[in-house]
Amino acid sequence: MGYTPEMQELIKRVEATRAERVERSKRGEDFTPMTLDERAQVLEKFHPDYMPDGRRPMRVGPNKGDVYPEEVADVLESYPRIHPDQVDLGALPTQTADVLVVGGGGGGSSAALLAAEAGCSVILATKLRHGDANTVMAEGGIQGADHEVDSPYFHFIDTVGGGHFTNRAPLVAALAHDAPLVIAWLEKLGMMFDKLPDGRMLVRHGGGTSRKRMHSAGDMTGSEIMRVLRDEVRNRGDRIEVIEFAAAIEVLKDAQGRACGCLFYNLETEEYFVVRSKAVVLATGGNGRLHIQGFATTNHYGATADGLVMAYRAGVPMDLLHSTQYHPTGAAYPEQNVGLLITEKVRGLGANVLNIHGEQFVFEREPRDVESASIIRECVERGNGITTPVGRLGCWLDSPMIDMLEGPGTVERELPAKFVQFKRYGIDIAKEPMLIYPTLHYQNGGIKIDPNAETGVPGLFAAGETTGGVHGENRLMGNSLLDVTVFGRRAGANAAEYIRGLEGEPGEPNMDHVRAYVAELEEIGVERTRIAPMLLPDYTTDDVRKHQLTAHYYGTMR
Repeated sequence: MGYTPEMQELIKRVEATRAERVERSKRGEDFTPMTLDERAQVLEKFHPDYMPDGRRPMRVGPNKGDVYPEEVADVLESYPRIHPDQVDLGALPTQTADVLVVGGGGGGSSAALLAAEAGCSVILATKLRHGDANTVMAEGGIQGADHEVDSPYFHFIDTVGGGHFTNRAPLVAALAHDAPLVIAWLEKLGMMFDKLPDGRMLVRHGGGTSRKRMHSAGDMTGSEIMRVLRDEVRNRGDRIEVIEFAAAIEVLKDAQGRACGCLFYNLETEEYFVVRSKAVVLATGGNGRLHIQGFATTNHYGATADGLVMAYRAGVPMDLLHSTQYHPTGAAYPEQNVGLLITEKVRGLGANVLNIHGEQFVFEREPRDVESASIIRECVERGNGITTPVGRLGCWLDSPMIDMLEGPGTVERELPAKFVQFKRYGIDIAKEPMLIYPTLHYQNGGIKIDPNAETGVPGLFAAGETTGGVHGENRLMGNSLLDVTVFGRRAGANAAEYIRGLEGEPGEPNMDHVRAYVAELEEIGVERTRIAPMLLPDYTTDDVRKHQLTAHYYGTMR
């Protein structure tokens, strides 16, 4: 397929400025970064988080009065999939473990491993397959201050600055402190990091970093992390049982208000079952499939905010949930790739972001929210975006200049996944730029936790993207894969420590907290059709849905 003739004509403008831009880059004459005031101005006017439309205050629950995106507020203010009065927990099939981990990504797998190392029996239950998670969607790298010119101090400062000083400092301290330990742990488990010829770790800059501390495995860093974690979990079959296609729909509590398991829905048999445990770890990932403000998303199919819903009903407050990260470089063409993450590593290798005239208009390594807002401004206000055949807007990401800066073959070697993903549609990113536009990427806020990954509900822990606070209102590249492993490990270890301090077994599970939440929803008149957890997004169009209903009525569905 490739680019249309009209788009190929526009690419000639990019090629016309490329040699000069490469020479400037070699001389270290980068585009000037914005001042703090300039950043504030572009965010205030163009970043979706700062727009008043599409947001509303919460009407019930621990965060009543806080203003969230409508899509997030709606999913939190939803009725349960099954009313507590309609289920007898004691009559359902039941499994038991010391620790129940909900979620099969990097956070859940890390938690399961540390809990098992501490001697606990673990059930890891995941909605889809083990490893179907945003962890495998993360590409560019994982931060860790393990080189001589760096330290956790600088990592802490960069993270807080990138988060606009809204981060929870104790969480950032835990993140930066544990980062070198996590890098060493992952390598010990067998992760294949990119390295220099002498065997030292290869590290690069990311947007908003003052030191090179980005460790990578090509442009498939998350997949490589997930590979080793999944293998290790499966090798611990004596202590860790993995249950796939098991969607958690409610946290269960005992009479003392302690988390003591979850109610599950089996996606294959469409039956309910219970897992009872002494501690629960929620590691359910993000909310990208809510498609906030209609944006495309990089997220995997199951990222539907399930953990937020369950925790909120259990009485856990949210932290910074108003903030969402839009990755500046999501694919805008071809249509089959729309929303696909184009790793920040592309810009770290030297590729410029360009408008329709082949001109630079923003420093490539601004913090992600600033970079995204600048691209939106260039396309929407200034009218300098490229329009695709279906009417999408985008800017060029000039990947071919990487080979001119780093040597022939660098694009294919350093970005193998992206090279293949575009090549299948007739675009050679070593020779042609990619068309990009901001895409819904990361849930900055989430379940409120402390540095031990505790939620405030006894026995309930949380880790990874489902939590909030560590990144503030903007996450730096490489801190997500670090977040899931740091706080996944902490959640698993501290869940085991919590169990050691328990006096007696947890009591019988109940859903009284869910019943009370339903009463709040009824009091404010929430429509009954709103149900959560969503479990899976529904992309059925109205015309297809109408056809299905008609066919079903006439008995033609097979």
